[in-house]
Amino acid sequence: MPTFKYIVRNAGGQQKEGTLVAENEPAVLRTLSQQGLYPLKVWQEGKAEHGAIHIRGRVKLSELSNFYNQLGDLLRAGVPILKALEVLGKQDEKRAIAGIIREMKEDVAGGVTLGDAMEKHSVVFPDLHVGMVRAGEQGGFLEPVLHRLAGFVDQKDQLRNKIISSMIYPIFLLLVGLAIVIVMTTFFMPKLKPMFQGMELPALTVAVMGVGDFMAKYYLFAILAIVLVVTLIFPYFRSETGQYKLQKLQLHVPFLGNIMKMVAVCRFCRIFGTLLGNGVQMIPALNISRESAGNVILAELIGEAAEAVRTGKGLAKTFLTSDLFPSDIVSMISVAEESNRLPDVLVEIADTQEARLARKVDVAVRMLEPAMLLVVFGMVFVLAMALLLPILQMSTGGGLK
Repeated sequence: MPTFKYIVRNAGGQQKEGTLVAENEPAVLRTLSQQGLYPLKVWQEGKAEHGAIHIRGRVKLSELSNFYNQLGDLLRAGVPILKALEVLGKQDEKRAIAGIIREMKEDVAGGVTLGDAMEKHSVVFPDLHVGMVRAGEQGGFLEPVLHRLAGFVDQKDQLRNKIISSMIYPIFLLLVGLAIVIVMTTFFMPKLKPMFQGMELPALTVAVMGVGDFMAKYYLFAILAIVLVVTLIFPYFRSETGQYKLQKLQLHVPFLGNIMKMVAVCRFCRIFGTLLGNGVQMIPALNISRESAGNVILAELIGEAAEAVRTGKGLAKTFLTSDLFPSDIVSMISVAEESNRLPDVLVEIADTQEARLARKVDVAVRMLEPAMLLVVFGMVFVLAMALLLPILQMSTGGGLK
């Protein structure tokens, strides 16, 4: 296999160079992405560097959605694929996706299909998108596929932005609470400690002062311990075994586990139903859905379903053996298989369950804000009581040894 050179940026923003043996450039990009590295340039060793894949920054989901929509509109208007890519590549050349579109145009001009050209930029275009575009090219329905992808990406972008905006205030409250605790235990408690000498302090005050003393003396060791634990835990949970155990644990967390389970199920139903609706055969659609499941346990179940389909069994029987799929959804899938309406029913399931899930998430977020307020109030109350109890003892003349 050939050797490829690359220039990447890690999570800390540092730029690094290295080499990697792989089958092709998409395989290199996929490997680097899995390692948490952001590729800036990749080229095959021994070839001119100007043939490298250049990535000029992260491509936003909104940019990707606009690209799919605009390309679909141009193709629907009768514009040839090469001309459409040329037009889109010239729009706002400062955008990260513009350079990628121009490289795709060169590949297509050289006889490569649009799907294969997208696969060379797997950091930007997931396997799901590539598979759907290839199916659209082969079946002659590329324009509707591109518009479906645009809607899919736009929906994902809206959901992510909604979650991020909803979490800003609760996280801010939690950080404020932690800051108050750190300041009180590190700076104020040590200054008040001489006042309480010779007194028999309450257990709460002793505990709070002990925490303050520890943070004041050993905060560097505490920071190093946290960094060490994170450094050891993160690589483990990125492994296949670690992901499986973590996601299995997450699914059993009260309330949150059910939400994560339904997110995975809705994602699978929408992807699988969209692929089937666009003419992709059952087993290839299951394989693409498995790669895009985003959940190791669900991906394993989809693999079992693909094997069942190969042997002539139905999907519903495989899903019924797992606790991932609720019984009502399995029943709907079973009826849809018998009536040959599986693509439509899967998309309907995704729409219905996502609407229910959105309402649950809204309720959870609304509950999170008062919960964070209670947590912050509780921390401040504990600190206040730790300070007030000895003062009350002094005022009543009690607590002296």
